[in-house]
Amino acid sequence: MTGTTGSYEVVVIGGGAAGLSAALVLGRARRRTLVVDAGEPRNAPAAHMQGYLSRDGMSPAEFLATGREEIARYGVELVRDRAADVTRGEDDFAVELASGRTVRARRLVVTTGLTDELPDVPGVAERFGRDVLHCPYCHGWEVRDQAFGVLATGPQSVHQALIVTQWSKDVTFFLHRLAERDLLDDDLRRLAAAGVKVVPGAVEGLVVGDDRLTGVRLADGTVHDREVVFTAPRAVPQTGLLQRLGAELNETPFGAYAAVDATGQTTVPGVWAAGNATGFAEQVVNAASGGYRAGATINGELLMSDLDAAVQV
Repeated sequence: MTGTTGSYEVVVIGGGAAGLSAALVLGRARRRTLVVDAGEPRNAPAAHMQGYLSRDGMSPAEFLATGREEIARYGVELVRDRAADVTRGEDDFAVELASGRTVRARRLVVTTGLTDELPDVPGVAERFGRDVLHCPYCHGWEVRDQAFGVLATGPQSVHQALIVTQWSKDVTFFLHRLAERDLLDDDLRRLAAAGVKVVPGAVEGLVVGDDRLTGVRLADGTVHDREVVFTAPRAVPQTGLLQRLGAELNETPFGAYAAVDATGQTTVPGVWAAGNATGFAEQVVNAASGGYRAGATINGELLMSDLDAAVQV
């Protein structure tokens, strides 16, 4: 299909929960829809996803495979490709794919998500999604009552250290490159009240035996026995396409995300966004909900636009 051009009513860029949900609604509304999916879901390292009613414990891979089957039933097309560029025309948008194909759409849904930049500590990337975790709501129940470590990536990690005490009363907070003076007095008081042990000093790496995490090693050689480590990756929103279109972004402590209204519409007419392209804390269930709202809104907007055009003729 390289070099060919296709025309759609809606192109959805991103095939995760948000994108597939939008595509499902649009397909059921009989809209000619294309999903462009690079195949790099944020939650790929996780064996299971939790907190999604009726899908609790399902693997992310199975969830996405099921979603792809569902959208196909309604005629939605899906292509394994990457949206390399997008431009806005007078009446539509041109999406240039990495393969060289160009597709056009009257409306766009951007669900490109974010990527996680993990702390540069040996063992963290290798264990991520197994016994190195970032979301207690996603994984806390499964590792409850084990010995937790929290590897600080900034002052905001205090919140993570406090939250995880809901799942374990044995929590050690490793300051890593932070110093106690970097923490607020209220933070220190709360950590003490929660029974969190605060350990200064840089973390040199994780200790692993028999393919399981057993400890955290500091630069001075001391080892603290731990079974699970929580850490907060640096979020990198994938909003390049939105920026090319001139969409407004909201600056947050966790990066710059698309500014959207309650339906997911961006500041660019004809462009919607959903999922982690709109915020750091959009879990799978939130992303699916956002995609649904965007899809339903777009269908109604296209209908009214076409009717108004017919009236004016």
